[in-house]
Amino acid sequence: MTQIIANDHCILLVDDDPSVNASIAMLLKRQGFSVLLSSSPSEALSMLTSHTVSLVIQDMNFSRNTTGEEGMQLLSKIKSSYPALPIILMTAWGSIKLAVDGIKLGAADFVTKPWDNQQLVRCVSTCLALHQNTLGANETRQKLDESFDFSDIVAEDPTMVEVLNVVARVAATDASVLILGESGTGKELIANAIHKNSQRSGGPLVKVNLGGMTSTLFESEMFGHAKGAFTDAKLDRQGRFDLAKDGSIFLDEIGDLDASSQVKLLRVLQDQSFQAVGSSVTKQANVRVISATNRDLYEMVEQGSFREDLLYRINLIVINVPPLRARRSDISRIAKLHLSKVAKRYNIEHISFDKHAFNWLEQQPWPGNVRQLTQAVERAALMSDGPILSVSAFTANQAAPDSNNEGASIAMDSLTLDEMEKLMVLNAIKAHDNNLSKVAEALGISRAALYRRIEKHGITT
Repeated sequence: MTQIIANDHCILLVDDDPSVNASIAMLLKRQGFSVLLSSSPSEALSMLTSHTVSLVIQDMNFSRNTTGEEGMQLLSKIKSSYPALPIILMTAWGSIKLAVDGIKLGAADFVTKPWDNQQLVRCVSTCLALHQNTLGANETRQKLDESFDFSDIVAEDPTMVEVLNVVARVAATDASVLILGESGTGKELIANAIHKNSQRSGGPLVKVNLGGMTSTLFESEMFGHAKGAFTDAKLDRQGRFDLAKDGSIFLDEIGDLDASSQVKLLRVLQDQSFQAVGSSVTKQANVRVISATNRDLYEMVEQGSFREDLLYRINLIVINVPPLRARRSDISRIAKLHLSKVAKRYNIEHISFDKHAFNWLEQQPWPGNVRQLTQAVERAALMSDGPILSVSAFTANQAAPDSNNEGASIAMDSLTLDEMEKLMVLNAIKAHDNNLSKVAEALGISRAALYRRIEKHGITT
């Protein structure tokens, strides 16, 4: 893991307010950093030529002109002469749009005034760590496994190993990470790996699916509520940010968040603090934010359906998870691993693939990616009459009951969720000779939940 040694780094502060410079300098010196102070763009540029600086923290305004033009000009000049030098911008909450423009010009991050000391220190440490980690070379999967725990991820294909290299470089930092990829590619597994290999691994990883969360529930779910805050609030309730304290929070399907909730999320990510609904107590949000979506957020920003300032708050690091069709050499490995899990779950002995099945699997388009592949393997294992899965185990009964299209793809003609569920229950009942306690245990559900499914599907035991 990356360790930042403060004594090795000199930070340049650029602000025309002496009290701001003095306060931040005192904070950073207590952390062991050496600090240079500058009150103007020209003085800052001069200091950069005569000193070795690891990071710049600069204000956006240096006169009565509050447009931020001077700050943007200074940023452009620094990036032109020192393109690898990380720069943190400081601006007021109302000028976040200006900070976003600065990010587009190459700034590493931004902090709003008044700043939170802990947040500022984390921001400085993260930017320095990310800059330091960009110098590392890509490693092989075998080399990565010597230093990191990626045991849950099947990946030998170069495109996926490249993703793991990015995870390895950013895990130890507090950088916000945005994971992009099609549905079913394993974005949650990447989030798990980031947390597991981070300095926050001793804390919780709280997972939140924002896809089905309405704006009316957002505040209560994310920030909690106090007893009596509304009609049904009979007890105090902790929100997800509170539960994730000192750990990480995984915001899945963030592209589905409505406009009003986007504003509330941006505020807590920016201020690193929040209040439960109906409470006046402010709590600190000491969390690492990992987000994921299968949607094109950049296109959504252009369309006006996703806030640009929120996008630049969550995407300090972007990880693109490749679709399964782009990493075909991993298909057989994933299928084999999942078959062993299915066999254990349903007490199926001595089941395996023949070589033609592997070849067939690797040739399929898998529009549903890893999730679709594992469902296909599970379905084939449950429906097979023998211990060897051939191509026919995947193509037999592939079409939905009402389909007349014999050439339809596996994605269009696979069983519905209800049909899959019924098939699983039937096979588990058969495997355990109608012992419903063992059936429920094998399926990972309670007996009551099993009875509900038996009744739902009209199954006779």
